[in-house]
Amino acid sequence: MTTAAPASSTTPDPALPGQPQRGTLRWRRALLWGLLLALLAVAQTLLVWLALNYESSRAQDRTEAVAGAVAAQARQTLTRGLQSLQALLWNAPSAAQWRSDAGEILRARREILRIERRDAAFAVDLAVQTPYLATLFTPIPRDALSLEAEFACSAARRSGAPTFSRSYFVPQPGGLGLEVIDLCVPVSPGNGSPSSMVATFSLAALLEEALAADPSRSHELSFVEGDGARLARAGAVRGAGIYRAEHALDLAGAALRVRADSVEGRPHLIPNLSLALVVGLSIALFALVLLLARDVRRRAAAEERLAEALAFRKAMEDSLSTGLRARDLTGRITYVNPAFCRMVGFDTEALQHAETPPYWPPERVAEYTERQTKRLAPGGGSGAAGDARVGYETVFMRSSGERFPVMIYEAPLVDSAGRHSGWMSAALDVSDQRRVEDLSRQQQERLQATARLATVGEMASLLSHELNQPLAAIASYASGSLNLIDDPASADAELRGLLRQSLGRIAEQAERAGRTIKSVHDFVRRREQAREAMSAATLLDAVLPLVRLQARKSGTRIELDLPTPPPRVWADRTMVEQVLLNLTRNAIQAMEGEATPLAARVLRIGVRAVGGHGKPDWVEFRVGDAGPGIAPDVAERLFTPFFTTRSEGMGLGLSLCRTVIEQHGGALDFDSGPSGTTFRFTLRAAP
Repeated sequence: MTTAAPASSTTPDPALPGQPQRGTLRWRRALLWGLLLALLAVAQTLLVWLALNYESSRAQDRTEAVAGAVAAQARQTLTRGLQSLQALLWNAPSAAQWRSDAGEILRARREILRIERRDAAFAVDLAVQTPYLATLFTPIPRDALSLEAEFACSAARRSGAPTFSRSYFVPQPGGLGLEVIDLCVPVSPGNGSPSSMVATFSLAALLEEALAADPSRSHELSFVEGDGARLARAGAVRGAGIYRAEHALDLAGAALRVRADSVEGRPHLIPNLSLALVVGLSIALFALVLLLARDVRRRAAAEERLAEALAFRKAMEDSLSTGLRARDLTGRITYVNPAFCRMVGFDTEALQHAETPPYWPPERVAEYTERQTKRLAPGGGSGAAGDARVGYETVFMRSSGERFPVMIYEAPLVDSAGRHSGWMSAALDVSDQRRVEDLSRQQQERLQATARLATVGEMASLLSHELNQPLAAIASYASGSLNLIDDPASADAELRGLLRQSLGRIAEQAERAGRTIKSVHDFVRRREQAREAMSAATLLDAVLPLVRLQARKSGTRIELDLPTPPPRVWADRTMVEQVLLNLTRNAIQAMEGEATPLAARVLRIGVRAVGGHGKPDWVEFRVGDAGPGIAPDVAERLFTPFFTTRSEGMGLGLSLCRTVIEQHGGALDFDSGPSGTTFRFTLRAAP
């Protein structure tokens, strides 16, 4: 819903002399905000960049200092080693004394691996090896690795000063090895023929000695050659490769450099507390400016959206056909929509000011008051999410006094602070739905009546089909009784006994015929059958006389398999007896003819309990014959109504048998083969 805005809100005011236009003010304000934001962004960016550059410079300076300190420490270690070697030459010691002094030096200085005395031909005269590494020249003999030492000694003799060799690799067992360097000290010719003393230093051990120059252990130390190839490393950490520094050792004859590689990466965005405070304040100021600008803009937008939302909600509520009703915690109505007012016929003011809702029928006010008290109580059913979905049905009254059914769905009302402030209800007028349901129910009843009338013809055929046997038995017993009366040779007592038995059979079969008519009548009416608990033997005893009568006509023997005690079933006795009669009659007729010899005609009737653990759930009845079986094409249509393979048959027996058994909750099926067919059906066991 839209409303016309005042003219002052849509038509710009004429500008006063010297007063800028509204659009110009808006652009000027936006420009100032933009400049302020740009200055803040530039200042903060420069500050962060300077801080990061400063931290990077400090990290590089620390690395340079460590590299210089390690180089100085390594030179100092080599100088002390040179002094120890020179001390071996004092006073021209004997060979034994020289060996003893050299061993002391090797035990005291782990970086020296071997000390040798070589003659003028550079042959090894005396040699002492460190006790800490017995396999120094085990894989490759020392003579094969003397080339670098020989070059160093030649240079030392020419210069008359100690000279270092180039570094070289000494293999060790297990695929390992050491990078070493030789120091050659020339021996003065005044002591005899020119000779030299060679000491082998481990570069890795030198680095280990120099680790004291990096107390923070935050750098990876290594010896590198002039081309950058790394010879040895020390330290438990790996460098990040960002801050590196190299220093030359300045050794006579050797071009070794010490490299220090810091583990530090690029400096973080906020490297220290002071910068963090400044950057934090800048960010806070920047955010505050943004929030202020955003708040001004969003306040205007929120007011506009609120007006639109109110108009939209009003239009939506006015268009709803569902009645909406809000109540506070005391049950008083605080809001209704137009649909609810139209539904009950009362206006909003009457509903909100009424102590008792006027749409409550007067005869149900007490009941509704009690129900409302329960539903509005804390923890009542109306607050559950399940009740809000399921709802409940009640009856309201229109202002005209008409009662009509409604479906109510209720959910709790929660305010902006999360407090429960009342209940919101949706009311649906279901009177039209109930009328449609009543009409549908009436149509369904008419359809069922029509269906029952359609089965009258089928039931008439069933009556003629089922009454033939009891009527034939009545006629047979009546003829026998007449014959006994006409027989002059029969004694009076025996005659009376036989007549009594025949008349009893006639009465029994007449009663059976009556029960058949009644059960078929009930079957047509589709009412719930009169079921009772009975023994399976009772059912068999009721049908066996008729079965034996038909079996004697065809020469069929009957085999009965009934457990002791017989199981009990819950069934309609008359209908189940009809099923047994149909199945046994079909079995006997299947063995008539030349396909089954007279001696092989056996009717097998069996009963057994099935299912359950200790207590059976079902009782199974079996009726089997020794006939030729059922053809596959016939088996597919065996239970189809009015389908039969006999010219005198009606095709209703098996169809009705299956219907009766399924109404009892059981199942009827069969197995057929060349040696006969067996029909099985189940009935629920009696409790």
